[in-house]
Order: sequence, then structure tokens, then C-alpha cells
Amino acid sequence: MSKQKELNAGLCDFIQASPTPFHAVENLSKELIKAGYNLLHESDAWHIEPGQGYFVCRNSSSLIAFRTGDGNLQDSGFKIVGAHSDSPCLKVKPQAALVNKGYAQCGVEVYGGVLLNPWFDRDLSLAGRVHYKHKSGDVAPCLIDFEKAIASIPSLAIHLDREANSKRSIDKQKHLAPVLLQTSNNNDFDFNALLLNFLHENLGLIDAEKILSYELSFYDNQKATVIGMKEEFIASARLDNLLSCYLGLQSLIASNNDQPALLVCSDHEEVGSVSAAGAAGSFLEAVIERVTESLASEASGKQQEAKRRLLENSILISVDNAHGIHPNYPEKHDQQHGPILNQGPVLKINANQGYASNSETSALLESLCAEINVPLQSFVVRSDMACGSTVGPIIAAELGLKTVDLGVPTLAMHSIRELAGSKDTEFLLQVLTAFFSKS
Repeated sequence: MSKQKELNAGLCDFIQASPTPFHAVENLSKELIKAGYNLLHESDAWHIEPGQGYFVCRNSSSLIAFRTGDGNLQDSGFKIVGAHSDSPCLKVKPQAALVNKGYAQCGVEVYGGVLLNPWFDRDLSLAGRVHYKHKSGDVAPCLIDFEKAIASIPSLAIHLDREANSKRSIDKQKHLAPVLLQTSNNNDFDFNALLLNFLHENLGLIDAEKILSYELSFYDNQKATVIGMKEEFIASARLDNLLSCYLGLQSLIASNNDQPALLVCSDHEEVGSVSAAGAAGSFLEAVIERVTESLASEASGKQQEAKRRLLENSILISVDNAHGIHPNYPEKHDQQHGPILNQGPVLKINANQGYASNSETSALLESLCAEINVPLQSFVVRSDMACGSTVGPIIAAELGLKTVDLGVPTLAMHSIRELAGSKDTEFLLQVLTAFFSKS
């Protein structure tokens, strides 16, 4: 198997095993432990040793992995790659059980900027985090994944809506409840009982007594795969932004261990990042502060200065998918800035700071890509359209970090199934590995 095929197969396996941010962080953690990284807990005292690798999780949905390198961290700073672990989806409401005309359904809430039409008529499964009461009285969490298709959101037949292809709109409250099963009695469907039974039979948690709360999402059961007549494309759910998380991890592991490096994968980017586990929260700053305190040689009165020096000498690549130009809708792009799949990663620029790239950080990225012979494209949104955003501007504003926004071009972004280029994964891996390795 070629290096590119092996990389893409690993990516597809990771995405399939990571239907929620909780699962993504669990799988990233396993890879880090295999690579010799040490798990830290925020509630413990930290004893950071030079030259070692560590990682820490918050809310089980955000992760920071770092190594300190062999030099003076304040003078070198961190090379930082930032991505996000969440994707747009349909999340189950707390009182989920619905019964309509004998069909048992789940009430759902739209999470993030979901492209809703592709969610209809798909084979859906369910995954996430559950908190339950143990028979001892303790409260415990667990991750669940039904894995098999257990639900669908059926479309209304065109015979009952002749203008469906031109005028149909989607009512998020009325039209999105997935169908799970049929029942003859409105009282027959108890969603919490269904979850408790899953814990007993599938996870062996026979002492689980009661479901207390959950964070669950429906997801497309179709596996991620490489497609195309010449295998040019990767088709998958959650390419935005698990692709960046996975390649960020692989580049961290593959890069030069002598150089200080940090990977941050934050939750809640799709809804603004304003949470304890989001990029606008305290997670990244708290970790950098504690690393500085553990390693700094200055007296305690100089700890703040040591942190500021470290941040000033650091640089962040915010890695999030970019909008590839669509062959059926080319007018939606500025014609000078229409990235094409499989022609290299994309430098993202926005005058209104939707992206954090500036001339200094863009020049550094351009120079790095030229040095390793990786093609680099650019994206600027049309002047008459609004720009999206990433964790880049948020982290740059919070910590004062020099930042550049980068991502692989993607079609159908925020659909239940997105499309990326099979060559671009290797291009991005090369860029991030070189970035992490550079002194």
C-alpha cells in the first residue's frame, strides 16, 4: 500500500470510529499513548520534564497534546496547530421520546450550521456520552455508539408536494425527528429505558440503574471511503474538521521531537467556541501557563513575563477545511481565489478578520511550502458574501499569537457527507510535519 493510501485508510478508520467529539478525543488519546505521550489531568499537580510529551483533555471533548523540546521553551516558543473536534449534526433533546401515528421518534436540536437536506433518507446511527446512576449511588459517564443503522428521517413523497424540488422548506421543529421504530401504544416508547438496556447488553454495565443525562448525536452510518474513477476523492461525514485533527496528530508524532510543539483540538467551534472546552475558553492558556510555571527558571515573580515571552515566540497554524470551488456553482467564488481539490492546501485570508492570516504569517507559510515543494492555494471570499471563521482569530485575540489559517479544499462542507481530495491529505501532512519540525 502506498503512503498516500495508507494515510487515507487511517483517516477513514479514525472518522468512522469518531462519530462524536467524545469519541474523537478518546481515539486521539489512544494514539498519543501509543506514541509515548503521558496523560495529565487538570486537577493534579503537574511535573513537566524537558523533552517529554504530554496530553490533557477537558470535558472529554477537547484535547491538547504537547512536547517541550530540548531547548529553552521561552526563547523558542511553541509551534502550534489548532483544529476542532466537533461537526454540525442533529443532537437529541433531553426529553426525546415522541410517538406520532404509531411511529416512535426522537426530538432533535440542530447543532451548528447544518446543511439539512442531505440528512433525509439516510441510514442513521446514534452515539455520544451518557451519565448514569450506579447501583452504589455513584454517578458515572460512558461513551456509547450503536454503530448499526437504527433510524431514518424519511422525505415527504413528491406526489404529496409537487413543488418539493423548487419550494420545499424544512421546519427544524417539525420535519427532522428521526423514526426509530413502530409502537402500538404511546406509552411503549421510553428512550431512557432504551439507553439503559444498551448499557446493560452492549457495554456490560449491569450495575447501571438509571440514565441521568446524555449528549447524543445522530450520524450517517455510511462509512468514510475513497471514491472516484482514479480514487481522487475522500467521501465522508465530519471531514470538517476531523481530517485536520487526525493529520495534526500524525504530523505531531512524525515530526522532530527536539522541537517544542503543541496540538489543540477544541470542541464547540461550530457554535462559536464560547465554552469551557471551546477555543474562546481558558483551556489553551491554562495549559501554556502551567507548562511555563513548571519549566521556567525565573523566580516566581517572573512567571507572567516568561509566559508572555513564550507566546510572543510561538506561532499557530489554524487548520480548518476551506471551500473548494464547485464546478456547478463557480459564480459563488472570487474567480482569482477558487481552490481546487488535489492541488494543495489553502491559505485563507479575510480583511475583516474572519481568518487570522496576515502578511507576516502568510509569508512564513508560503516560504515553508516552497521549501518542501508543496503547492499552496489561496481563498478569499467574494466581496459581496459573508465569510466563515475558524478557531484562528479567537485564539489569536485571546493569547496574542501570530496566526495563519490553512485548510484542505472541500466540497459540500457541512453536509452529512463531504468531499475532499485524496492527494491533499498527504500535502497537508507534509506541511504540518515540516512546521512542527522547524526550529
